[in-house]
Amino acid sequence: MNANKSNGVSIGARRAIAYIVLILLSFLCLFWFYVLFINATRSNGELGRGFTAIPSTHLIENMRNVFHGTLPMIKGMRNSLVISSFTALCCTYFSVMTAFAIQAYPFRGRQAVFSFILAIMMIPTQVTALGFVQLVNKMGLENNFIPLIVPAIASPVTFFYMKQYMEANLPMSLLEAARIDGAGEFFIFNRIVLPLMKPAIAVQAIFSFVSSWNNYFTPALILHKEHVKTLPILIAQLRAADWLKFDMGQVYAAIAFSIFPVIVVYLLLSKYIVGGVAAGAVKG
Repeated sequence: MNANKSNGVSIGARRAIAYIVLILLSFLCLFWFYVLFINATRSNGELGRGFTAIPSTHLIENMRNVFHGTLPMIKGMRNSLVISSFTALCCTYFSVMTAFAIQAYPFRGRQAVFSFILAIMMIPTQVTALGFVQLVNKMGLENNFIPLIVPAIASPVTFFYMKQYMEANLPMSLLEAARIDGAGEFFIFNRIVLPLMKPAIAVQAIFSFVSSWNNYFTPALILHKEHVKTLPILIAQLRAADWLKFDMGQVYAAIAFSIFPVIVVYLLLSKYIVGGVAAGAVKG
């Protein structure tokens, strides 16, 4: 009886500690969003006087300055949405296709191909940036979205995650049964494999979308005309304005405006995250 009580107390204590840690981590994560939205309601002069936890009354003014300023923020939002959406779509679809090819077909050199794809993860984007920009210029694709979308097809990190998820959740017997019934390979992939991979696809779509949405380095090298620039570039231009035009309240309002699509995408797909991450983990 005492042992049961002590086990119950121990379990309760561990649960209490876990909740305390989770609440603390949640607070640390959400506090900076709170700071961002509070600062978006303050004027440049108020921001210069230091931080306060109480919202001010300049949110509408700051948002008006963002939308009706010299920079095309609405077009930047549209450009970022187009690039990020197609990037997430191409990245997830072709990564699943590549993982399916290596997982389902026992061809010679399969392990070598798998190792080569993983080795690409070790190459930083900055190393290949100069050659990439030269190639884009020679192809006449400067100020075009294509160089920002098509390379997303080759995503070793997403491929590795999809491969691990398939190993844990894709039964080969199901594929063999479909082949016996006369189904073609594309039918099997699109109608059987993709629905089974939905949790993993949702997780990686969020990561791919957010990564592309926040990407400043590559778009800044390719997009130079105002009407094709993405939000990170335009926000950087706001921050780089001369001291006569610089308005930190407007910068905070623009940043707050830019994270709303990311929050919406997360809310739409978040129910898949826990299951997708757990099922796609490396098997012990």
